[in-house]
Amino acid sequence: MSSDASPAPASAPVTLREVASAAGVSVATASKALNGQGRMTAETRERIRETAQRLGFRPNSLAQSLLRKRSFTVGLLTNDTYGRFSLPLMAGVSDALVDAGVSVFLCNVEDDPRLGQLHVEAMLDKRVDGIIATGKRIDRHLPIDLSNLRIPVIYAFTQPDPGSVAFVSDDAGGARLAVEHFCRLGRRRIAHVSGPASFAVVHARAQAYRDVLIEHGLPVAEPLLGAWSEGWGHEAVAKLFDGKAGERPDAVFCGNDQIARGVIDALRERGIRVPEDVGVIGFDNWEIVAEATRPPLTSVDMNLAALGREAGLALLSLVGGQPATPGIRKLPCRLVARQSCGRPPGG
Repeated sequence: MSSDASPAPASAPVTLREVASAAGVSVATASKALNGQGRMTAETRERIRETAQRLGFRPNSLAQSLLRKRSFTVGLLTNDTYGRFSLPLMAGVSDALVDAGVSVFLCNVEDDPRLGQLHVEAMLDKRVDGIIATGKRIDRHLPIDLSNLRIPVIYAFTQPDPGSVAFVSDDAGGARLAVEHFCRLGRRRIAHVSGPASFAVVHARAQAYRDVLIEHGLPVAEPLLGAWSEGWGHEAVAKLFDGKAGERPDAVFCGNDQIARGVIDALRERGIRVPEDVGVIGFDNWEIVAEATRPPLTSVDMNLAALGREAGLALLSLVGGQPATPGIRKLPCRLVARQSCGRPPGG
């Protein structure tokens, strides 16, 4: 006898007719039950769904798309080349859409208008149900005009078109969380080191920093602005600590986590202990930076996954024909406490 065994034939997909027969209903009733349509008892609908699951029935997605005039896909456009902001946001979008059977595909337009136009045209050719536009900063528009498309567009963490729906993090609220945390810890000379003056978020966070200090009756130092880099954090420490000892800060609120890590390294080089002598808080909660810093860095998290989820739900609503009031929705940040701040007196 030959030892060669013929491969088992592939089993044919389970049909809707087979599901209907096993459940004891008509094909039309089975179809309505699995599509969430029609009038029937809850018991009948559940029996049909359980039968479909037991038999391994998978609906024909192409047929469903044609029937409902939807592709069940959404495009996510970004110019955030490194994915620092777009990837956590995309995770939130996917989380919002997965239960509705909608897939998301990401296109990086960089800062190239021609590339952006090509991606948009490809999305329209694929009949996407809608587009979510996101970027690497909230005060710059993507290099592509999305204002006159025939499908819904939601903006998240990027500058929106007038009259559209957009979601951004509350940067001023996040800065307030950081400075108020320092105040609760008993810090009294709080400095602020942030990024370039060309960024709107820099000014929003700086104003919140000033407001909190004034509310607590504490001295307000002029924020130091520079690059979004560890190198600038090093430089800023020299500016802050080369003056009179009595004027040196006991806390530094930084505009991002890279600046904060540079600040902590420069303080260590000067023999200044963190958090015993100086507390440090960053912004962004970029975990690969914040958790690797020594000591681990307390940071403001912009809740980008939650922001993406809200954007995804809003897009689903628009695709479903529900109206949405135009405007920018600001979502709250949260403070992630680690070891770079210390504890309150007696804590």
